[in-house]
Amino acid sequence: MGIKVVSKYFGPLILKYFTKKAMERFGGQFRNPGNQKQTPPQKEGEISIDKMPENKSSNKSVGEYVDYEEID
Repeated sequence: MGIKVVSKYFGPLILKYFTKKAMERFGGQFRNPGNQKQTPPQKEGEISIDKMPENKSSNKSVGEYVDYEEID
């Protein structure tokens, strides 16, 4: 019975506190655009590459090609 009374009066206050903290934590990501990289506006049809692909060397001596025939 005591928990029911406490949750009735203090429940909304606790919920409001946690929602306020969540808004501060998640809202800060959108209010501070200084952390994000600024890119200049591009003209129509212009292409830009932001990230270069990693150079992966393939090992050509992995195996041998074997020609095969299908058997009916």
